[in-house]
Amino acid sequence: MLAPAIILFAAFMAAPILYTLYLSFQKKQVVGLGLGSGGSSQVFAGWENYAAAFGDPEFGASVGRVFLYGLVLVPCMLGLALLFALLLDSPRTRAAGFTRVAIFMPYAVPAVISSLLWGFLYLPAVSPFYYIFDKLGWDAPQVLSSNLILFGIANIALWGGVGFNMIVIYTSLKAVPQDIYEAARLDGASEIQMALRIKIPIIAPSIVMTALFSMVATLQVFAEPTTLRPLTNTLSTSWTPLMKVYRDAFTRDDIYSAAATSIIIALATFALSFLFLKIVQRRAFGQED
Repeated sequence: MLAPAIILFAAFMAAPILYTLYLSFQKKQVVGLGLGSGGSSQVFAGWENYAAAFGDPEFGASVGRVFLYGLVLVPCMLGLALLFALLLDSPRTRAAGFTRVAIFMPYAVPAVISSLLWGFLYLPAVSPFYYIFDKLGWDAPQVLSSNLILFGIANIALWGGVGFNMIVIYTSLKAVPQDIYEAARLDGASEIQMALRIKIPIIAPSIVMTALFSMVATLQVFAEPTTLRPLTNTLSTSWTPLMKVYRDAFTRDDIYSAAATSIIIALATFALSFLFLKIVQRRAFGQED
């Protein structure tokens, strides 16, 4: 019964990972002018590709940008998702079904489509917002400028990701027994007190899970800046680590360097996820022991 799942995992997960790991220790060696079928060959490179990746200033700069991007995106995304979930779980909320669908709907829009939609809204020549600001005589910020492009990309991810995290947290809230809330109301607890002292501590595992998903998605940001790049000259081909991997592999035809960078990104993602879980494990999952 497990054979189909094992075969699919081996063919589409394990095998590509092992092949990427193999390529990361290889390099192309050019013989002579490099012409003809024997002009180049693949040889063992050891740790050369990894040393080059760590010493590449473009890679370091892209990591720094993604780090700042995560500092902006993850707290805002989780904060809004938690706020919306708590508001929808309140007995005073009206039209909860419509509101839930409306908040979740942007998540169903592919990242490329949402990036195009917001990209045109960021362009002063075609954006209705800039037209309104111009008629009112206001100076609108240039979102595609080098100082604000990070926030523009974070806004796209925020618009599309809040709904998913909200649904996860809201589902956990609906699973909490109503007897707990009734007992708290009999003791005179307000909705805010129940949210801070009862709801949030109980659903802490779900908050941790959404935080972990958001961190992983942040480290893998690719579609939004790649889609916006033709609209502005403030985004380079190595703005994020994955964009650098794509450029090295498919533009510069350096699959060996791209493979090494991919392995570094994968290991960094695993390490950060493991460290994050170790830090919050006792606080979030202690109640389940």
